[in-house]
Amino acid sequence: MKKKLLALALMLGLTASLCACAAKNEPARDGSDAAYVRQKGTLIVGITDFAPMDYQNESGEWIGFDADMAKAFAESLGVKAEFIEITWDNKIMELDAKAIDCVWNGMTLTEEVTTAMATSEPYCLNGQVVVLPADKADDYQDAESLGTLRFAAENGSAGAAQLEELGLEYVAKTTQADALLEVASGASDACVIDLLMAGAMIGEGTSYPDLTYTVQLSSEEYGVGFRKGSDLAEALNAFWKTAYNEGTVLKTATTYGVQESIIKK
Repeated sequence: MKKKLLALALMLGLTASLCACAAKNEPARDGSDAAYVRQKGTLIVGITDFAPMDYQNESGEWIGFDADMAKAFAESLGVKAEFIEITWDNKIMELDAKAIDCVWNGMTLTEEVTTAMATSEPYCLNGQVVVLPADKADDYQDAESLGTLRFAAENGSAGAAQLEELGLEYVAKTTQADALLEVASGASDACVIDLLMAGAMIGEGTSYPDLTYTVQLSSEEYGVGFRKGSDLAEALNAFWKTAYNEGTVLKTATTYGVQESIIKK
């Protein structure tokens, strides 16, 4: 009889534990995404390795303009930011599956993004640029001259979309950093990446001193994406306004050299 009672107690304890774990991962009863994040104690941020917005320091900590602002926003919600590297082409699926709570990674506000997500107000200006070896730059100064180049681009990125619009083929890479490496190694002639990343990663005094950029193919705006219908988008807009007025936004932008691209509030 004692064995039966002990087994029953263990089974009830396990059931309670499983229910508690399940409850922690379920949305708040009122349907609020902000309440859901507070309930579980973390804001899970979907990112890629994209300096100067999101990248790791020598200690393995995620830093950058977007990373630092995500940490500050999470703190304003009373939770901690947790960063997860995602495959960029799967960002909408990751959000819908609740593997992440937001996409905060220099994300261009395309029609696909604004249709599938609740997005913040634009916070940063950017563009897509052609990157290639500096000693070949003079031969490729306009879009019409690009047809003979072998390109690389991040799969599902705004850069890839620009190449498709121009009818140019490219090797799809997992990240923009991989696309840069493709050019540096000579495997591709050129790549299309974000202007902000090009400014931080190529030219004299950078990781790729022999690369430069020439043609700017687009102008665009960055925003942060949340699940469709999420109240976190408005929460971020309110936080951003306060952080801008207090000087936090521009101070952080100056730290990472993107202050000229920040949209004035």
